[in-house]
Amino acid sequence: MTDFLPLFPLKMVVFPGEEINLHVFEPRYKQLIRECEENGVTFGIPAFINDKIMEFGTELKLLSVEKRYDNGELDIKTAAIGLFRIDEYYTIAPKKLYAGADIIRLQEEDKREPTLNNKILVELKELFRILGIDKKLPEAAEDFVTRDIAHHVGFSIEQEYEFLCLTSELKRQHCIFDHLDRLIPIVREMERLRLKAQLNGHFKNAIPPMEE
Repeated sequence: MTDFLPLFPLKMVVFPGEEINLHVFEPRYKQLIRECEENGVTFGIPAFINDKIMEFGTELKLLSVEKRYDNGELDIKTAAIGLFRIDEYYTIAPKKLYAGADIIRLQEEDKREPTLNNKILVELKELFRILGIDKKLPEAAEDFVTRDIAHHVGFSIEQEYEFLCLTSELKRQHCIFDHLDRLIPIVREMERLRLKAQLNGHFKNAIPPMEE
């Protein structure tokens, strides 16, 4: 069974559980947000990648309008509440300015492997250490799900989209761990080469061999 959902395509991937701040300036999306305020409707953000609306997207609800500008533009706060797949896409929804789609809301499987979260946390800390990133990370394995950290593991937007499409937390765990396991040796080597190049630009002490 499908439901109609207004769409707000963006060149980004939004994960369920995120809170997203948006600046709304186009007339079609100002109309959409007005309807969210007045009627409590939700809307979807499908990723727009390589000039294409992707099949999977994230449903959001409006939390608040943080600022209204004199020209009608808005700053809004939203929360991502679920995952959907587009069944039929409408470039312009009937009698509206914005796009829309008949969508199928997807059920997700929460089963996970706690020991794998521990390994992910160790790998992520190592990645941040190598890159010199000072960012607060979860204290323990039980403090996070993979979507909480997915924007911070070095995914490309295409990889983020592939990750979004996974409806099993266990599959998402394996996806992130495998990605970090491949990425960290590459980052280590790049950092080694960077330090070597930096060192080669300095004067060195020439120490001749000892004469016998």
